[in-house]
Amino acid sequence: MREIILVGGGGHCKSVIDVIEQEGKFEIAGVIDNNLNLGDKVLNYEIIGCDDDLKNLRKKYEFAIVTVGQIKSPNIRIKLFNLLKELKFKLPIIISPRSYVSKYTEIGEGTVIMHDALINAGAKIGKNCIINTKALIEHDSIVEDNCHISTGAIVNGNCLIKKNTFIGSNSLVVNNLTVETGFYKAGSLIK
Repeated sequence: MREIILVGGGGHCKSVIDVIEQEGKFEIAGVIDNNLNLGDKVLNYEIIGCDDDLKNLRKKYEFAIVTVGQIKSPNIRIKLFNLLKELKFKLPIIISPRSYVSKYTEIGEGTVIMHDALINAGAKIGKNCIINTKALIEHDSIVEDNCHISTGAIVNGNCLIKKNTFIGSNSLVVNNLTVETGFYKAGSLIK
């Protein structure tokens, strides 16, 4: 089985670990986090280095995924994604087997589709996105790069979610809407 390293050791990392284990396509080689946490574990996986170690780790590992969450700002996720690309890591698409993703969708590299998410026909999801637990992306909607569609959020049909956007838990985006880059708190009605 192919090995992958996870970059970011917080709460989102734990959720991604569960998805990777259930998907069964990768074996987790370790986690990259803060130097102060070296040797600690995230669930059953050791923190094997920090960002400065990624160049050397690339000699051993081909695959990596950003496992830092995104709420207020996508900047850390973007920085890490770009660093991994510069180092020529492959950033796979991780899809929970408990999600539904239409065969008529497009999903960009480094994106994670969490448990019970639903992505319908004609949808396009960019690079380095989080489509979180129980989120719904309806037909023909586009979610650009570096977005986080949070738990239970609904993006109705024919919407465009601009890059670097956070849509909070249980938010609702009405049909045929362009959502400008920004932070939309939990429970927002975006119309």
